[in-house]
Amino acid sequence: MSATNYLLLIICMGVVTYLPRMLPLVTFSRRKLPSWFVEWLELIPPAILSALIAPTLFTQAAPRVFVLGKVELLAALPTLAFALKTRSLAGTVVVGMLCYWGLHYLM
Repeated sequence: MSATNYLLLIICMGVVTYLPRMLPLVTFSRRKLPSWFVEWLELIPPAILSALIAPTLFTQAAPRVFVLGKVELLAALPTLAFALKTRSLAGTVVVGMLCYWGLHYLM
């Protein structure tokens, strides 16, 4: 491939990446959205985070096996309790790391 083709490829990848992010912002920024839709949109980040974290907490590698005694799950429980009580992001990260390292060391 020539340098022109690489440059065109990079520009096209940038456009394809940028458009799906920009179009909803431009479309919905000046509109009044229904309250049920706004409430529904607020549920998307926790759902995505749960979908990303759940396999790590509850399953082991290939083949996927459901396991309740994993170090990650045992460390996540006190971390969740701390996060709900204090609402401190930095404190939650520190508590989570300490719980994980401590349990990993003990097991």
